[in-house]
Amino acid sequence: MRHALFTSFSQDYRTPQAIYNALHAEFNFDFDPCPVYSVFDGLEAEWGQSNFVNPPYTTQIQNAFAKKGLEEHRKGKTVVFLVPARTSTKRFHEIFLPYVSEIRFIKNRIHFENLDRAPFPSMIVIFKEKT
Repeated sequence: MRHALFTSFSQDYRTPQAIYNALHAEFNFDFDPCPVYSVFDGLEAEWGQSNFVNPPYTTQIQNAFAKKGLEEHRKGKTVVFLVPARTSTKRFHEIFLPYVSEIRFIKNRIHFENLDRAPFPSMIVIFKEKT
């Protein structure tokens, strides 16, 4: 039973529209490298100037998108992630924490479009040029 508490059965948690709309109003996204039901590989694609990323929620894929997001940021692009707030991971301490501009922890568990309530806390991780 404990294993189920830390594993998501679905990997395509669709972003709540209100969260996306608020972030889009702030960052004016022009690309989503991992939309639900995509027909391209967002890890291989060239990203836009302002990117919204809600990657599938497996560790390996989350790590790959975090690394790609950092690469794209180093090209001068803005990258905004919606990810689980897993602050004990290598991803958090080696990719996000040293390089991000801002981390916003979301109060309460969010309600994804295709799920009543997330089984984990979430955070917004923002890579952008410092002004």
